[in-house]
Amino acid sequence: MKLAVFADVHSNIKALKTVLKDIKGQDVERIFCAGDLVGYAPFPNEVIDLIRKEKILTVMGNYDDGVGNMRIICGCDYKDEYAQRLGEQSIAWTKEETTRENKEFLRNLPEKIRFNTENYRGLIVHGSPRRLNEYLYEDLEEDYFLEILDEFEADILVCGHTHKPYFTVLAGNKFVINVGSVGKPKHGNPNAVYALIEVGSSVAVQFKEVPYDYEAVARAIEVTSLPDEFADLVRKGTG
Repeated sequence: MKLAVFADVHSNIKALKTVLKDIKGQDVERIFCAGDLVGYAPFPNEVIDLIRKEKILTVMGNYDDGVGNMRIICGCDYKDEYAQRLGEQSIAWTKEETTRENKEFLRNLPEKIRFNTENYRGLIVHGSPRRLNEYLYEDLEEDYFLEILDEFEADILVCGHTHKPYFTVLAGNKFVINVGSVGKPKHGNPNAVYALIEVGSSVAVQFKEVPYDYEAVARAIEVTSLPDEFADLVRKGTG
């Protein structure tokens, strides 16, 4: 089975369109999104409309939960008060701009999606199976990953939320895959990233970096009341 999985679009319609075009040339059997369709960039409705049109199975991210359920905060882990203020501006703006119909779509997204193959049980979440806003960083102890996989009866865990792609092979033929971010990457350049996952007798992962017109998105941010800092993050790929 060959899958394409992406996450953390964050209202970046140009990045999403470019990634979906690239995926269509990869001969995949299934496409999934690991959440956070909205926030930060100025195209939440366009992103949701395209996901719905393409019928892409999507799990709920913390931003999807925050906007869909009209929460005051998004459940992000801010490094300081300044970052928190920016995040609060982002969720307030996005709640105001997202249509009622699209909010309903967001709040009805599942928190987990399972897929099974002959040899493996797969689980797709946003943050972790325990909490949609838990950050599963690559340097976590192997025992912690194995504990989660055992608790949720999975051999392959696919997630997003950190915006940094990685593929970790664990003892006992278990795997954790973070698919990175389409619309707000933190890997050091502005390219959108997604994962191609091949599941057979073992598991192989290829991270695809896809260039897109990030400058157009940055300029679109700058003509709204969203913080200009978000445009800088899109340009630099530093999240």
